Amino acid sequence: MSATSDLRRAMTLLELEPRRVARAILAGVATLGSALLLSGLSAWLIIRAWEMPPVLDLTVAVVAVRALGVARGLFRYLERLATHETALRGMTSARARLYQRLADGDPAASAGLRRGDLLARTGADVDALGDVVVRALVPIAVAVVLSLAAVVTLAVIVPAAGVVLAVALLVAGVLAPWLSARAATQAETDSDAARNRFTHDAVTVLDHAAELRVSGQLDRATRRARSSGVAAVRAIDRSAVPSAFADAAAPLAVGASVLGALLIGITVFGSGPDAMSPTTLGVLVLLPLAAFEATSVLPAAAQTLVRARIAARRIDDLLDRADRPVPRGDKVVDGPGRLRADAVRSGWPGGAATSPVSLDLPPGARVALVGASGSGKTTTLMTLAGLLTPVSGSVTLDGVPLAELDPEALRRRVGFFAEDAHIFGTSVLENLRVARGDIDEAEASAMLDAVGLGPWIAALPDGVHTVLDSGARALSGGQRRRLLLARALLSPAQILLLDEPAEHLDADDGARLQRRLLDRNAGLVDPARTVVVVTHQLPPDTAADAVVHVAKNTLPTADAGRTFAGTRGRRWSEIELSSDM
Repeated sequence: MSATSDLRRAMTLLELEPRRVARAILAGVATLGSALLLSGLSAWLIIRAWEMPPVLDLTVAVVAVRALGVARGLFRYLERLATHETALRGMTSARARLYQRLADGDPAASAGLRRGDLLARTGADVDALGDVVVRALVPIAVAVVLSLAAVVTLAVIVPAAGVVLAVALLVAGVLAPWLSARAATQAETDSDAARNRFTHDAVTVLDHAAELRVSGQLDRATRRARSSGVAAVRAIDRSAVPSAFADAAAPLAVGASVLGALLIGITVFGSGPDAMSPTTLGVLVLLPLAAFEATSVLPAAAQTLVRARIAARRIDDLLDRADRPVPRGDKVVDGPGRLRADAVRSGWPGGAATSPVSLDLPPGARVALVGASGSGKTTTLMTLAGLLTPVSGSVTLDGVPLAELDPEALRRRVGFFAEDAHIFGTSVLENLRVARGDIDEAEASAMLDAVGLGPWIAALPDGVHTVLDSGARALSGGQRRRLLLARALLSPAQILLLDEPAEHLDADDGARLQRRLLDRNAGLVDPARTVVVVTHQLPPDTAADAVVHVAKNTLPTADAGRTFAGTRGRRWSEIELSSDM
């Protein structure tokens, strides 16, 4: 698919309303039309005043100049309102549709991307599409209308001057932006890649500063982020060079047009009935100056289109990922909630897969999935949640394969809670309502106290209604983890799949929390709910029904298909999962 097709496809996400776009273009035409008329009328007024006519002969022109000056500023304001309203509405629509497509599509589309890359595609790339409206679509349309009006006006006065202006406008409004865009494409591509690397490195440092410091890797990660930032700035500087050449073309075209109009006017100017009047000569010379105001923004518009095409390519790639065919059923089960995995191998599309594993999780089961980072624990957990299609084997809920279940019904029964889930820049209560919308203040406070956040909530100025202005950055690592755990426990899911719920907690608090999660009699989780906990450091004295050990490059060492009857507190399954991920 061509870059233009990519951009056209991505722009449909904005759902632009033709009447709003037309209103913005009309306001822009009125703005520059006022400037064009103001320039011509001012030229006539200056020359006419030089002739010292009766002052009443100039009154209408003076009032008109003032009116056009006021109208220009007024229409500019209206044009800004119209274009930005259209762009912001479109960006809101684009993000909503993009999130909806990601939510309804293949879960691996978003989960398989680095966080910085996903942030860039849903953030800066959508902003780039909005910029097309403000900096390209409306300015180009306005420039076309005003250029035609200026050329026709000059052609009526002196046809040769109209031809000169038309050629100059083509150079300034078509040739220079085209050359600039063509030269800047590669530089913008390099700049985009550098920005993505910087975003990823910066997010890594900001989100994981504590563990990086503990492991002695913080300085190295900071240097890498700084280096990526410098590379991004240099790439941007390189992309500015062709833009500077395009900006220089506009003054040259203006000078050539004015000089040409002046020479033509002097040639035509003379005596006799067909001679050109001084006022007409003044209009002929000064009118082109206002005409080029419309084309002065076109080089920047070309740069905007280059950036938008690159952004559109990435957005379309994300949409293609989300639109990959995934099994979608329509069955709804109302059984006890028994989750079973039979010889399941888990993995990302195109990546390595784990060794087969079989699990039988009746209601109320407590299972710990233990292993080092990168061993495939989270991948296995996502497969159990139905977010990833098994490479081989099957996962069933009450005897029905997950692929045959209605996705919304499955999400209500099985909940996967990622360790890097998002904290929104809203109140604590609204962050909990992400899991269930009917949570009230009392229920929220009770759950926050249960996970160890009671003193913190009590110290906040507005309790659970306190707004976390900067999202996750308003919390420490431990507070963030406990808040995410409270969100998970308040969800309606019958089967909870928790990824590293004790991460960022000190050793004693983390061990205490995991014991409570894995003990059905601890009171933290309803005994009838199934809990699967992923962790890389499990306390030795938990009451888990099963402990599944995960290691790289090994094969299953024990039968994983037993049930839980009479096994509480015993490690009935020592399983080794293979993963190169």
